[in-house]
Amino acid sequence: MKPVSTSLILITLLVELGVAAAVSSSLARSRRFRELLLKQRRTLGERLKLAVMMGLPLLLGVGIRVRVPNFLAADISFEATILVGLLLGPFAAMAAGAAMALPALLHGELWSLPVNLAVGLVAGTFGRFLEEQDVWSFSPLIDLSIYRWVRRNLRKPQLDRQILLLMLISGMQFLTSQLGRLRPKRYFQLWSSDIWVEMAICLSAPVVVGIPLKIWNQLRIEQKLEEQTRLLLEAKLDALQRQINPHFLFNTLNSITSLVRSKPELAREMIVKLANILRILLKERESFVPFAEELAFTDDYLDIEVVRFGDKLRVRKEIAAETLSVVVPSMLLQPLVENSIKHGLEPRIEGGMVTLRSRITDDGRLLIEVEDDGVGIAPGREVGRGGIARAGTGIGMRNVRERMQVLYGDAAELEVESRPGRGTKVRLLMPVMGR
Repeated sequence: MKPVSTSLILITLLVELGVAAAVSSSLARSRRFRELLLKQRRTLGERLKLAVMMGLPLLLGVGIRVRVPNFLAADISFEATILVGLLLGPFAAMAAGAAMALPALLHGELWSLPVNLAVGLVAGTFGRFLEEQDVWSFSPLIDLSIYRWVRRNLRKPQLDRQILLLMLISGMQFLTSQLGRLRPKRYFQLWSSDIWVEMAICLSAPVVVGIPLKIWNQLRIEQKLEEQTRLLLEAKLDALQRQINPHFLFNTLNSITSLVRSKPELAREMIVKLANILRILLKERESFVPFAEELAFTDDYLDIEVVRFGDKLRVRKEIAAETLSVVVPSMLLQPLVENSIKHGLEPRIEGGMVTLRSRITDDGRLLIEVEDDGVGIAPGREVGRGGIARAGTGIGMRNVRERMQVLYGDAAELEVESRPGRGTKVRLLMPVMGR
C-alpha cells in the first residue's frame, strides 16, 4: 500500500470532521436514539442497541473506504469506538469496534479487529473513572482546553481528567498510526513521516470525538430545560390550587360557625361533610380527574351551602351522561359555584338558584356552565367574552382562568355573561380528554 500524500491526509482530516458532524446530527434526529442516549440508567440490551445505532452508519463508512479509492474520511471507526466506550462502557465499545472492523477484515486488514477491541477496552475502562459531566463537556477546542489547563495549574496544580482524556485519545491515535505505518496491508490508519502532519493526525482524533459530544450535549441541555419548564408549570398549578383550598375552607368554617349555637345538629352534619371534603383535599390529588369525581366533590360543597342557606338556595343540574367520563382539571367546578353563591346569591335577600350544565358541543369540546339568577356583576366591572384573558375578576375565577391557561393554552375558553340584577353565567369550553 502506497503512503498517503500530505495533501490527501489534510483533506481527509477536514472531511472527517464533516462526517462526524453529519452522522451525529442525523442520529440526533431519531427519537429512539435520543431516548436511549438521554436515559439515566440503561440495561445491557439498551446499551447494545445504542452502540449498534452509533456503529452501523460508520460500519458502512469503513466499507466505503475499502471500496472507494482515496475516500479515506468515511472511516472514523477508531474515533467512534472511543466515543462508544466513553458513553456506554467497555463491553459496548468492544462490540461496536468488532462490528466496524468486519469490512476491513474482509479486505485482509487482520489487525483491525484486535486494535478496535483494545481501543474499546481502554476507552471504556477510562470512561468509568470519569464523571458524566467530564465526558459531556469534553471540548474539541483543544487549544482552549490546554490554555485553561495551563492557567489553572499555574495557580494550583491539579489533575485534569479532560486533559488526560485528550492525551489518551491522541496517544492511542499515535500508536495506531505507527501500526498503520509498519503494517499497511494488515491495518489502515493515516500516518505521515512529516512530524507536523503526524501531530495534526493525532490532534484531530479528539476533535472528531468531541464533535458528537457537543451536538448530543445540546439534546441533554434541551431536555433539562423542558424538565425545568414542566416542573415550573407543576409548581404553578400546585400554588394556584393551594390558593383555592384555603379560600374554600375559610368560607365553610364561617358557615359552620354561624350554626354552632342556633342549630348544633346541622353544624355537626356540616362538620362531617367538611371532614369528607378535607380528606379528599389532603390526599395526593391528580391534576386531572373524571368530571363525575369533580361533580361529586362539588355536591359535597353544595350540601354544606344548602344547609347554610336553607330554602334560599336551590340547585338544578342538567348534566349530560356522556360528559361524566371526561377528565377535567381538579378543583375546577367548586370555585365557580362558590363564586356564584357568594357574589351572586348571597347579596340577594330572597336567594336564588344555581344551575350546573354540561354537554359535548358540536365541535367535540366539553362545555360546562355555572349559572345563577343572582344580582349579576355591577356595571363597569370587566367581564368580557371570547376567552380566558378578560374573563372574571374574583379570586376563584382568576385561579380557574390561570389554571386553564396553563393546562390548555388557547385551546380553552372561559366566558362570562352577566346581566345586572338578573344573574351571571360562566361558560367553560375545553378539549375533551380521557373519554
